Amino acid sequence: MQYSIIYNDFQIEGKQVGRESALYIWVIKPTGEITFHQVDLQPLWQKHNASLASLIVGNQEFLAVRSRSSLGSTQPQPDLPTLHQLLIEPIASLLPKDPNAHVIFIPQRSLFQVPFPALQDANGTYLIEKHTILTAPSIQVLDLTRQQRQKLAQKQSHSGRALVLGNPTMPSVSAYPGEPKQQLSPLPGAEAEAIAIAPLLNTQAITGAQGTKAAIVQKMPQASIIHLATHGLLDDVHGLGSAIALAPSGSDDGLLTAEEIFDMKLQANLVVLSACNTGEGRITGDGVIGLSRALISAGVPSVIVSLWAVPDAPTSELMQSFYQNLQNNPDKAQALRQAMLTTMKTHPGPRNWAAFTLIGEAE
Repeated sequence: MQYSIIYNDFQIEGKQVGRESALYIWVIKPTGEITFHQVDLQPLWQKHNASLASLIVGNQEFLAVRSRSSLGSTQPQPDLPTLHQLLIEPIASLLPKDPNAHVIFIPQRSLFQVPFPALQDANGTYLIEKHTILTAPSIQVLDLTRQQRQKLAQKQSHSGRALVLGNPTMPSVSAYPGEPKQQLSPLPGAEAEAIAIAPLLNTQAITGAQGTKAAIVQKMPQASIIHLATHGLLDDVHGLGSAIALAPSGSDDGLLTAEEIFDMKLQANLVVLSACNTGEGRITGDGVIGLSRALISAGVPSVIVSLWAVPDAPTSELMQSFYQNLQNNPDKAQALRQAMLTTMKTHPGPRNWAAFTLIGEAE
């Protein structure tokens, strides 16, 4: 499913104003058959004074974990049904009937932050209950991940071990240029998650002071799977400045930036960024620049990132379930879907299980 948002100028109160006028959806079936649908977006802002971005941001603010005190009634409710109505309903009849068949979404701009698994139909059924879902920032990136997968298949020397990091000693960063640096908050849940997952991948979790940037950068090129449970820092202005928080050592500040990852040569078949807000980055026409694209450029065919700050306990459950499923079925998209369905039973709210998106390849 390839989505494009179309803008037009409208006369509003005598002024020319650029507004979302339509959503174009192309459905490309494995047979090569292409179907096109157009969805009118004008009623959205004319009647409801809303935009696609505001629906999505409302979602994210609702889904992102807030402190308990602010969970008052003022929170925007996620409009998962309206997003389903706009994005899925027009093409629902074209989607595969087999829940194990892959559905790849290529969303444009703000649509990249839509939690597709959590979109809800009129009966309250979530999309992940009916389909196995992947995303890609663009068709070009999908082509690239396809090539990366073939390259790795030819090498077949996945002798490397898994690399599992959780809650490194946090670096200090300044919120805005020129402000004093403050240490990022520790993530004890991420540490517990890493310790629980490591045995499933036959390795030892790296935590605390061991998780230095120097040590992790040295291990990354050999690793077959890389799981990083730590803070992700987003640079919305300059996507390459987005970074993964690691422990500082020597003269380095502990931040592994997207720019540095771009220049790495990785042979991992999967990288999971199980962190706060790692999926964002500058939203541009070519999807999301940032950590995921840097990892793909470095050679990784499959990247899992979270689209909002995720709650500790459910994330740990979801990730353990994901790796257990992966041992029985090498299809990462199906493993992630099953993990979501499992976590949904104990933590029904979408904020608990829908944050993760698999970018690139399933196999």
